[in-house]
Amino acid sequence: MTFSPMAIFQRDDRHDGVRRINIYLLRLVFTLMFFVLGRDTWTHILTHQGEWNPTDAIAWCVWTAFATLAGLGIVRPLKMLPILLLEVFYKVLWLIVVAYPLWSKGKLAGSPAEGVTMAFLWVILPIVAVPWGYVIGTYIYKPRK
Repeated sequence: MTFSPMAIFQRDDRHDGVRRINIYLLRLVFTLMFFVLGRDTWTHILTHQGEWNPTDAIAWCVWTAFATLAGLGIVRPLKMLPILLLEVFYKVLWLIVVAYPLWSKGKLAGSPAEGVTMAFLWVILPIVAVPWGYVIGTYIYKPRK
């Protein structure tokens, strides 16, 4: 058996014809979500003291659920694609609705939105990892048989 670096760009029948590189990148994104986001969110939830602000609690619980469910994505990356699609959608939407207007007026730097913007710019990683042809064929356009 020989090793070919180009093999990662080949379609894999075990993964519905999605390229291996996409599967590896998806697993990387899910691993980062599970461990990095999971550590932060579970720590925040488990060490929180006092009453929760209901809106803050919703955000922390949603992010914790994302991080926890990402563990399934490590094993079954294509089955958990909707989580990444939701992540891409809400982050890109936030960047357009909140960050871009501030940035275009020169008010983003030093604003409370600056830190979130810097974190949300990492959305490029799931955008690159997602096999968009598979997403379109599976979730948007499914030809009749």
